[in-house]
Amino acid sequence: MPLPSFDPASYESQLAEKVARFKADFAPFGLPEPAVFRSAPLHYRLRAEFRMWHSDGRVDYAMFDPADPKRVVTIEDFPAAAGPIAAAMPRLRERLMASEALKRKIFQVEFLATLSGELLVSLVYHRPLDAAWEAAARELAAELGAQVVGRSRKQKIVLERDWLLEAFELDGRPLRYQQLEGSFTQPNGGVNRQMLGWARAQADGLGGDLLELYCGNGNFTVALAPLFGRVLATEVSKSSVRAAHYNLEANGVGNVAMVRMSSDEISDALAGGREYRRMKDVDLAGYRFSTLFVDPPRSGLDEPTVALARGFDHILYISCNPGTLRDNIAALQATHRIAAAAAFDQFPYTHHLECGVLLKRV
Repeated sequence: MPLPSFDPASYESQLAEKVARFKADFAPFGLPEPAVFRSAPLHYRLRAEFRMWHSDGRVDYAMFDPADPKRVVTIEDFPAAAGPIAAAMPRLRERLMASEALKRKIFQVEFLATLSGELLVSLVYHRPLDAAWEAAARELAAELGAQVVGRSRKQKIVLERDWLLEAFELDGRPLRYQQLEGSFTQPNGGVNRQMLGWARAQADGLGGDLLELYCGNGNFTVALAPLFGRVLATEVSKSSVRAAHYNLEANGVGNVAMVRMSSDEISDALAGGREYRRMKDVDLAGYRFSTLFVDPPRSGLDEPTVALARGFDHILYISCNPGTLRDNIAALQATHRIAAAAAFDQFPYTHHLECGVLLKRV
């Protein structure tokens, strides 16, 4: 697959092809007409990373052609990048070229931005970072109006903070999210807001309590929690759990219990398996779960989690991999039907399509 071509004139046709494939692949399961959520055709990515290519005293942003991984493609700009990243890219490169302390043995640059306009730049090196680097990096941070982090082997220098605060409104409610450098966040902020809105619309009126697996930094948790009596949310990443706690408090969400457990561990606990110390303060028997929410990795749900899902009246499933979603729905079709579906174009001009389904017990 070659490097993507960012042509707004082709946007609708490429999206139509992906949606048609989604509908065809899921037709055997009685897929209802999916709601389709479009991306902005340009400047939609809130995350981007580039190799820094050194040649003849220059340093350039570079990508590798997926069709020929050894072929380096230097780039001047990146049309997919959100506004704060697009504005910073040429200014950062100029500063690198003008400062030996910043340029020497720089290997990679990672950008993280928010819809609210904040920017974090991570500079990755193949050398130890010293006082001269830090002084130059502080000047860079002031010039860009950004948070700057320096990393090399076994070293991380945070000049001010290594996180951003995202802020936007959803269904008339202001939401705030701490987003940590190096941790997963949704790359397409505009589509993420649409995903949250669709998930809330499907959950509205289901009632009861919610079990959420793979909750990350609480992206969906914060949005969905007010629609349920109580929420039990699980995540394995320590940094994501810390961010989720911050986000729950920042948004005044008080009906969520967070536990750092994997999906197979919580499946075992709910099935009456061994006792888990991390669950000692959770009254598991007191929950009246009506709904399971999952946004799993590309591998989808494993068999123990599919077995757990069969016991829920409603399964709200966001998927970044239609293939594993299809496998999971096939495994659930004896107990559940698809009541609603959605296609989210998180990654325009690629073959990737994010999907959502609401499954209801038959």
